Amino acid sequence: MVGVLRKVMVCAPEAAGWNDPERVVHSSQLGFPHRPDFALATEQHRGLREILQNAGVEILDSPASPDLTLDAVYAHDASLPTDFGLILMNPGKTNRVPEAARQREFCAGLGVSVLGEIRSPGTSEAGDMVWIDPRTLLVGHGFRTNPNGIRQMRELLKPHGVEVLSAPLPYGSGPSACLHLMSLISLLDERTALVDLPWLAVETVELLRGRGYRFIEIDSSERDTLACNVLSLGKGRLVAIEENAKTNQRLRDAGFELHTFPGLEICINGAGGPTCLTRPLLRDR
Repeated sequence: MVGVLRKVMVCAPEAAGWNDPERVVHSSQLGFPHRPDFALATEQHRGLREILQNAGVEILDSPASPDLTLDAVYAHDASLPTDFGLILMNPGKTNRVPEAARQREFCAGLGVSVLGEIRSPGTSEAGDMVWIDPRTLLVGHGFRTNPNGIRQMRELLKPHGVEVLSAPLPYGSGPSACLHLMSLISLLDERTALVDLPWLAVETVELLRGRGYRFIEIDSSERDTLACNVLSLGKGRLVAIEENAKTNQRLRDAGFELHTFPGLEICINGAGGPTCLTRPLLRDR
C-alpha cells in the first residue's frame, strides 16, 4: 500500500452521474449533507488528477454506467487487487453492489485476472482492508464488512500464504455513516501509520505496534473532515485534502512530502478522501 504508485483507476464525477439530476436528487439518501455541485467537484477531482500525473502515475478512467450511483466516484471500495488477482467486493452499502461488476468488466479489458469474489451473505468493502505487510491483510469488521465476508477473504487468500486478521470497528455515528478501517488508519510508509488513535480498538493498536509501526495522530478537530484519509504515492510522498491544515502540518513535520488539493465538495461532502477516490492497480514492491 506504500510502494511507488504506478497505475491507478479513477471514476470521474461525470462517470458517477454527479451531473445527472435523477441521481443527484437521491444524494441525501446516500448520506451527502448537501446536493453535489458538479462543476466544483469536477474541478477538485482535476486537482487530484494533476497531482497523480505530476507524480508519474498512469490514470485509467472507468466508464460511466446507468446502474452506478454518486458513490461510484469513490473507486477504491469495490475491488481489492492482490498479487494473485483481483478480489471483487460485495459492498455492505447496497447501492454500491453494481460497482464490482463494472470494475470486473473494466479490469478484464486491462488483462487483470480475477482471484474470486465475495458473495452474499458476506459483505465487504476494500476501504476496510489494510495490508500491514505483504502477507498480512487486516480487515475491519463493521457495518460495511461482516464476519462472513471476512471468512470468505480468508478462504481466498489462505492458499496463497496470506493471513487475514479481523479488526473490530467502533459503532461511531451508526450504520448510516461511512466508517471504514481506512477512516482510522492510513499507512504512510512501511513502518509509519497515520491514525485516529482514540477510535481504534486496543487489539488493533497493539497489533500494529507489535509489528513495529510508529504512529502519527491526526488532529481530533479534523476527524469529520477526513484527516486520516491520506494516499501514499511511495518514497515519502503523500496526497491529502488541503482543508486539514493541522494534521497536514504534522505530516510535514514528520518529514513527508505532502501534496494537497481542495476537497470540500468531492471528498468531504461524500465522505471519501484521496484514498477513496483512487483504486491503485499497480505499485512497485
